[in-house]
Amino acid sequence: MSKTNVERLLKQSKIDFESLTYPVDLDDLSAEAVARKINYPLSTIFKTLVLKMVENKYVFVVISGEEELSLKAAAKALHSKKVALVPMKDLEDLTGYIRGGVSAIGAKKNFQVLLSDRAIHEPFIIISAGKRGHQVRLNPHDFLSFTQGILFTNG
Repeated sequence: MSKTNVERLLKQSKIDFESLTYPVDLDDLSAEAVARKINYPLSTIFKTLVLKMVENKYVFVVISGEEELSLKAAAKALHSKKVALVPMKDLEDLTGYIRGGVSAIGAKKNFQVLLSDRAIHEPFIIISAGKRGHQVRLNPHDFLSFTQGILFTNG
């Protein structure tokens, strides 16, 4: 099976990870569905959202499947007056990824990364490998150092 860009970059950086795959249902790309299909707790599944700041900068926000994003908390962590979710139709142009396959690793551009502080309480996190049906399981500290991300409290 060919590696995704995310897997190649992690391997090049000598970061331990495990590749996980599951059948894709385009009608349900939720974190809950991923957790069910790969048989891991929802608390370990992390979804990647893309936000636009009023300063016309973009950021990846990586939060647990159990969480809803607090735009206010994200704006505060970014020292931004206001942030908004990027419309789905703009995701691929901005990141090179499509909904259900967005990753903060290996995107077209390196945007700042915010990681929910819930990740640190998990032995591992599972994030998109950059392609629907593909995930990687890795240590949250490795993810933070690789992305040069910052922890934030979501809400």
